[in-house]
Amino acid sequence: MSRRRIVHVVYRFAIGGLENVIVQLINRLPADDYEHIVLSLTSISDFKNRIERPDVQFIELNKPPGHAIPLYPKIFRLLRQLKPDVLHTCNLAALEIVPIGWLAGVPCRIHAEHGWDAHDPDGTNPRYQRLRKLYKPFVSHYVTVSQELHDYLGKAVHVPPERRSLIANGVDTERFSPAIGISPTVPGCPFSPRQHWLLGTVGRLETVKNQPYLARAFVRLAKQHPEVLERMRLIIVGDGPLRGQVEAILAEANLQAYAWLPGARDDIPEILRMLDCFTLPSLAEGTSCTLQEAMATGLPAIVTTVGGNTKLVEQTRNGWWTPANDESEFSQALWAAWSNPEALQAYGSEARRLALETFALDGMISAYATLFADGKPHRGNTTQSTVIPAKAGIQEDVTRSNNFD
Repeated sequence: MSRRRIVHVVYRFAIGGLENVIVQLINRLPADDYEHIVLSLTSISDFKNRIERPDVQFIELNKPPGHAIPLYPKIFRLLRQLKPDVLHTCNLAALEIVPIGWLAGVPCRIHAEHGWDAHDPDGTNPRYQRLRKLYKPFVSHYVTVSQELHDYLGKAVHVPPERRSLIANGVDTERFSPAIGISPTVPGCPFSPRQHWLLGTVGRLETVKNQPYLARAFVRLAKQHPEVLERMRLIIVGDGPLRGQVEAILAEANLQAYAWLPGARDDIPEILRMLDCFTLPSLAEGTSCTLQEAMATGLPAIVTTVGGNTKLVEQTRNGWWTPANDESEFSQALWAAWSNPEALQAYGSEARRLALETFALDGMISAYATLFADGKPHRGNTTQSTVIPAKAGIQEDVTRSNNFD
């Protein structure tokens, strides 16, 4: 029996949550059953080196800003040549490729929504809603990673329940696990877990991730409680267009020496194990992979009340919530974490327990394997509760899509 060929389509294949899901799927799905091609509309970075299989093909199209219309003929010919069994597109930027897949005869076209676009942080942009409705007939089945996104597809885009499944992102809870004793300092870090109280975040430095908000809250806390600077240090891992803004905020307050911005790193598990508290200051989220990784590492978290954050972090159980873009509230949460070490330890233990119980990686891989292999959504309950069961098979939806019902 021949392997099923999957073409994963993304806007850019670089460090990111949805890209990490693709890496996990490629590395974990049985090599005897699946072959994979990663198609990036723009570029492919060294992030591809995280894929362990040597037989994966990478294709980058170097698309300029705007719609990919000039590339449509090339993409059509490419899909006709590759003859994939499954077209797996991710987020709004790749959705426009789905009709080309339908036209090229790809039998199963699965579109995954991992989070909001930076220009539409709450899903209310009418233009984007119209685009999703326009492309809906060509999608065989939808995957969402959070209840908010799942409900949005039903209410705003009118995708029926039988054509959508909720599959939460999974985490390798062995790779992301708590430190035994005091974690060693990672290479290049000017701070030591033995001497400092480390507050950190991981993510692309772009508008939707909102790291300047964290920097301003850190500055506010230092002004209100200067004693925290005896030990508290800020670590912001990631690269992107907002790096200069974050650095300027810290420089204006003369706090550059109290923060470390190392850029993109490959040793995220080791960095997380150094931290005392994780933060996620996002303006919008689906289900944050880095938040899940932090929880699996046994870290309490301070998050904004957006997307799936409040489904992962329970107030006064494994972390704290604050409204998005309320620096005063976020600063108070930083103070609460710093000044209550007993709660911090208890919250971290609960975070690890929740990670093991609710989003271990095997559940996610199993759910996607069912979709990719059978062309039908997962029906049964899972021990990790990662999937909201759908009511009908994808193959019926393919027929409806082709008839434009």
